[in-house]
Amino acid sequence: MSEYQYYEFQAIDRPLTVKEMRELRSYSTRASITPTSFINEYTWGDFKGAPEAWMEKYFDAFLYFANWGTHILKLRLPSKFLDLKTAKQYCSGDSAVVHEKSGKVILTFVSENEYAEDWEGVEGSFAPLLQVRNELASGDLRALYLGWLLCVQNGELNDDELEPLVPPGLGELSAPLQNLVEFIRVDPNLLHIAAESSPPLVVKEINRRKLRKQVAQLPSKDKDELIESLILNRSPSIANELRQQFLKEQATTATPDLVPHRMVGELIHATVEFSEQRRRIREEHLAQEKARQERKAAIAREKYLDTLVGKELTNWTKVESLISTKQPYKYGLAVKILLDLRDLSLRAKGGGDFIVRLESLKQAHARKPAFLQRLKKAGL
Repeated sequence: MSEYQYYEFQAIDRPLTVKEMRELRSYSTRASITPTSFINEYTWGDFKGAPEAWMEKYFDAFLYFANWGTHILKLRLPSKFLDLKTAKQYCSGDSAVVHEKSGKVILTFVSENEYAEDWEGVEGSFAPLLQVRNELASGDLRALYLGWLLCVQNGELNDDELEPLVPPGLGELSAPLQNLVEFIRVDPNLLHIAAESSPPLVVKEINRRKLRKQVAQLPSKDKDELIESLILNRSPSIANELRQQFLKEQATTATPDLVPHRMVGELIHATVEFSEQRRRIREEHLAQEKARQERKAAIAREKYLDTLVGKELTNWTKVESLISTKQPYKYGLAVKILLDLRDLSLRAKGGGDFIVRLESLKQAHARKPAFLQRLKKAGL
């Protein structure tokens, strides 16, 4: 399989300037570059840019796919949407990394697989993952916890390390988060065990009455700037920023029920047990289905043999006729009839007569090795 690499960068909060697009073009003459994206594929050669530096300077999201098994996803958010200290509680290994640059928090998820992959359909796979960034910006920490689980899965954490706070809704992932699970290849069994301590997801809603009151209290200058920014679409994230601001101001002081943190070793042990349980159940189901199919086939076989009763001599004649053609493909037809004759003989009187006639047949056609080989393969 030839090598294949796919790079896609997305600018979300602001479009690229003409100058920035020229800078990016100097790295590749083949790339597709727009005010909001940079996309390139490589079946030979390599990318000349630096994804980390580009994320710090130009873009808000990055996806990388290599058909030898490497998946990378980078997401950049303003620090006011995602606190670096909070992110570091989850990004504690090599598979989930976070750092801050110029007021932006940049998350990196890395998944490695030793098996080669088909790259068909990679282009266009980024869009479903971009919504993960919006969910993080809205205060949903499930993507961070999935990154932490990936670190656990890859053995990057000590068994006695405690898990971070388990966010609500792990057992009811959104479509973007399900895509993230698939892209970074989080073990579904590990996710199932982790979700057992995850409280139900509570959708946050803005109280319209309080919202009107808060808006009324904003200084006129701030209102004017907000309206201008929205009209000019200077920052597509401004609506999300305002929503978060109002949600925080309307938040109640109620403390959610706290779930005791589990150790990494506990999660791993529980996952192994759960995986083994699922394997046993799956094998039992497969065995039951196999037995059902075998019973069904046996009944059908008996009905078929019933139709052959009384036609034994005719079928022995057919066998002789097929063998005498010396055509290998007709040997297969002869063997099929012989199998029917054997089963009829066994069902009727133990198969003694069939064995005698078969040995006589073998001797008569001893100079036909292709036919004899087919008999041997069929167990005759």
